Amino acid sequence: QVHLVESGGGLVQPGGSLSLACAASGSTVREYVMGWYRQHPGSERELVAFIASGGTPNYADNMKGRCTISTDNAQNTVYLQMNSLKLEDTAVYYCYARRPFTTTKYWGQGTQVTVSS
Repeated sequence: QVHLVESGGGLVQPGGSLSLACAASGSTVREYVMGWYRQHPGSERELVAFIASGGTPNYADNMKGRCTISTDNAQNTVYLQMNSLKLEDTAVYYCYARRPFTTTKYWGQGTQVTVSS
């Protein structure tokens, strides 16, 4: 079973950039669809982006053009680069892994992103 640990969250001003990382252990990211969700207080988790090994990245409509998801197989890590951050991007960001053609997701512990002036 894959184990995921996120890092890189923090405080950033509106319009700024932030890069999140999700380090995997126990399995390789190549075996999974990797992605990011986020959760605002009092709301359900919402998809931000995902990518399958060798596949095309997919982004939520409200993140298209503002973020890039990528994987580094050598580091066994998935990244989320976010630019032009807005106040409404403030949330806890969760990394997940899902084996292709299955529904079970494995989650990291989450990392807080706060966009504030």
